[in-house]
Parts: sequence; structure tokens; C-alpha cells
Amino acid sequence: MSRLEERIAKDSRRLIDFYQEVFQCKSIGETRDLRGERLDRMTGLYGAHLTSEHLCLPGYGEDHPTLEIFSYDRMEESCPLLNRCGIAYIAFEVDDVEETLQLLLKKGGSQIGELVRTKYPDGRSAVFVYAADCEGNIVELLSWS
Repeated sequence: MSRLEERIAKDSRRLIDFYQEVFQCKSIGETRDLRGERLDRMTGLYGAHLTSEHLCLPGYGEDHPTLEIFSYDRMEESCPLLNRCGIAYIAFEVDDVEETLQLLLKKGGSQIGELVRTKYPDGRSAVFVYAADCEGNIVELLSWS
């Protein structure tokens, strides 16, 4: 199985619900409940406990990339986070950017910057906007025509 991205959530259930409702991501029934020496050694966090769930990204079938949402029992604000530049954002191609943005806002997300419509020399048009999910992770909404 190919994985697209992993997110660490403050409230995994809320974030999972957000991605299911706003972007129609579907659970694939693959969850994790990890603790113990292997996890402690892997993360460098003694006594770590995490749970996660894989969500299939919209538009994919059996051979799907997933978004795996993790949540630790205890969050470490000063954790090195493997040299923390991090992933800037995740992009979702949607049918209607404005409609999806309104749903995202209704479900606790926020808008970043302006909605932009643009035409390209090859005749294609696109609509883009950056937003944030209910935990502040940046998402790009885009639509091509």
C-alpha cells in the first residue's frame, strides 16, 4: 500500500471526522494502537502511546494512497520532530472550491489568503485557495477546468 502522508493530531477523532466530512476520505479499517519498547526506541519518547487510522484519499480505489492520522497520548512541544521543516500542505482537487471551502469553514477550518481564479495559455482554468483544517494544518483546494 502506498502512503501519501501522516499527520499527528491533537484530537485524532476530530481530525479524522473533518477529513471524512469535508473531503469524503474513507476509513480503510486499518488502525494502530502502539506502545512499548520498539515505539519508545523509534520515537525517542519513553512511554509513548499512539493510535492512528488510515483514510483513503478521494478518487482512489483498491491501490490507494492514504492519509494516516496519528495521535499521541502525550504531546511533546520540544520534541526534535526529525529536523522539523515538515510538509507544507496537502492538496485536494475538488469539484467546487467555493463549496468545499464553505464546508471546511463550517467544520472548524479557516481560510488563508484569497481564492484565486486563473487562466493558462493552453486554455485551462483553475481555482485555488489555501485553507487550514480544524487543527491548523494547511490544505490547498484546487479545481481545474
